[in-house]
Amino acid sequence: MMPGNDRKQILIVDTEVRYVHTLIQILQEHDFDALTAVSFQGAFQKAQSLDIDLVIIGEELEDSSPCALCQQLKTTRRTEHIPVILLTEKSDVASRVRGYHHGADDCLPKVFDKEEFFARLDSIWRRGNGTFKNLREDRQREVVHELSRIIDNGLVEPHFQPIYFLKPFRLFGLEVLSRPMPGSFIKNADELFKSAIKYDMYYPLEMLCWQKALDQVSPCTRNEHLFFNCSPYIVENSKFQSVSDIFQSSHIPFNKVVLEITERSAIKQYDVFFNHLGQYRDEGFSFAVDDVGGGYASLESIVATKPEIVKIDAHIVRNAQLDPVKQSIIRFIVAFCKENQIVSVAEGVETKEEMDIISSLGVDAVQGYYLFRPTSNLNLREMKDLCVAFS
Repeated sequence: MMPGNDRKQILIVDTEVRYVHTLIQILQEHDFDALTAVSFQGAFQKAQSLDIDLVIIGEELEDSSPCALCQQLKTTRRTEHIPVILLTEKSDVASRVRGYHHGADDCLPKVFDKEEFFARLDSIWRRGNGTFKNLREDRQREVVHELSRIIDNGLVEPHFQPIYFLKPFRLFGLEVLSRPMPGSFIKNADELFKSAIKYDMYYPLEMLCWQKALDQVSPCTRNEHLFFNCSPYIVENSKFQSVSDIFQSSHIPFNKVVLEITERSAIKQYDVFFNHLGQYRDEGFSFAVDDVGGGYASLESIVATKPEIVKIDAHIVRNAQLDPVKQSIIRFIVAFCKENQIVSVAEGVETKEEMDIISSLGVDAVQGYYLFRPTSNLNLREMKDLCVAFS
């Protein structure tokens, strides 16, 4: 029997944001996990490296046609067993024939009856039950083995991206970003951590990532804040002493550690979560909430976490100088933060124009490619030298 939860994982590939969000809600209401991609390359990579039970492909991809992606999935050994549904605007025979010709297991109109939709999903899985079940279990074993190999051999690489206060311009801290090393079929951090959560291997993986980052940071600084991505699972976990020991043994003061709550997993035990938050805070740890403005879940996280720092979603920051609605959202977040003594940080600042509008709207701090790209080569001198250029 494989470890982890047994919820089926469905990959949705489409660029139509509202439709994708609606489809995610429908799937989650029926106890499915949903992942998304917008391009041929992104979808194919996720299908190869994650434990995907079904791929649903819409009509719009960033870099290719839906039929080309379907055909690639069905002619690649690692993904050929995954059922594929093509969604079309029309329900005509020609569209269905074209989809089946490229290997689709089923073709459905984008506007569908929910009851029929789930009946069709069930039918697809039942049709291939024997073969699919065996291939799925082989795939699960392969993913678990790869996760174990990564954890046992420390095959993650920490990257660091500086965060800067704007007024006056100075280094605030470093966000720690961990990535799998080359040579793994798990290609990026999102896939790595989603797989670890699915197979109950998240805690040892995250502790490995934090420890490897601290091994680099500790000799360099104890003055800057250090931001570590942190699933609610870590806070709910009873191993607080183990977590605090990692920072203590690295001689990093607790009051310089910011645990950045991500939505890699949902809060499951609210009472436990609140109690453990208090325990962490009593020791001096601070909390940040990620991707604020990007969806309802981030607002729930603010209510649950009552963070010291709020990070504004990069999608809201992107081209904000051209979009009055985005500017209004940022003003609202900034006003909320000031009223509640919370530090606001804009993520994903990539241009001077974005930097200028963010500064004019009163955001406290920024991070992004315009200032400094994530780097595995930690050079605090270089990061601090940037302050001179912006002063």
